[in-house]
Amino acid sequence: MRYGALTYQEIHDWATAGGLALVPTGCTEQQGPHLPVDHDTWFAETILLAASDEAARRYGVESLVLPALPFGPTPEHRSFGAGYIDLPVTVHAAVLEAVLGSLATQGFQRILIWRGCGGHDLHALVERFNAQQQGHARAVLPALPYHAIWCRMADAQVAGGHADSFTTSIMLYLRPEAVRLDRIVDPQSQEPDWNDPQLDFARYSMTGVIGDPTHASAALGAQLWRECVAAVAREIQAAAAG
Repeated sequence: MRYGALTYQEIHDWATAGGLALVPTGCTEQQGPHLPVDHDTWFAETILLAASDEAARRYGVESLVLPALPFGPTPEHRSFGAGYIDLPVTVHAAVLEAVLGSLATQGFQRILIWRGCGGHDLHALVERFNAQQQGHARAVLPALPYHAIWCRMADAQVAGGHADSFTTSIMLYLRPEAVRLDRIVDPQSQEPDWNDPQLDFARYSMTGVIGDPTHASAALGAQLWRECVAAVAREIQAAAAG
């Protein structure tokens, strides 16, 4: 259920009845030469909507999905010259804290944050919110399951990291019209130091892709999508139970 599709009175009823709020955080950044820059935002919201339906059907857990935040910190993509909206970390954190605070004030006691970009470290923010709201509201920040799903469902030997075969397969399955098929090439990229505070993708890839997208297919995307939706639905169930 979309938060934005309801009236304020309906949202009040959901919150006071113990409904779970789902907050997708997206990002606008380059996704190599073959994918659109809205991927992270689109994927975060789309998978939460599907997983929310799955959690309601399978576990009886009711949840509301907020509109995805489309911008976040993206300094590692600036060297590619276009296609990014780079929010300072402090601004991004302040916006998210305001979102969480607004939900808590409305009566939501349980909130799940789902990141479209795994590079956004929100743990300190969540810990601070939970300390401030102790006894009133609690937010959870699950780890992203995508790499483990890729290794289990596909080929763990295929290099990944960004705009790779996992991402491209999902897009070929759900948004094939958005994929520039003639631009899917192996960039021969290097594995970045993901913990580098000055991370710059241009040091590791000429195209912006990290990993190899050439093993992608729509059929594989369908399998990955089903596994991802099931995994996120389990996280929704766990958040509701906690």
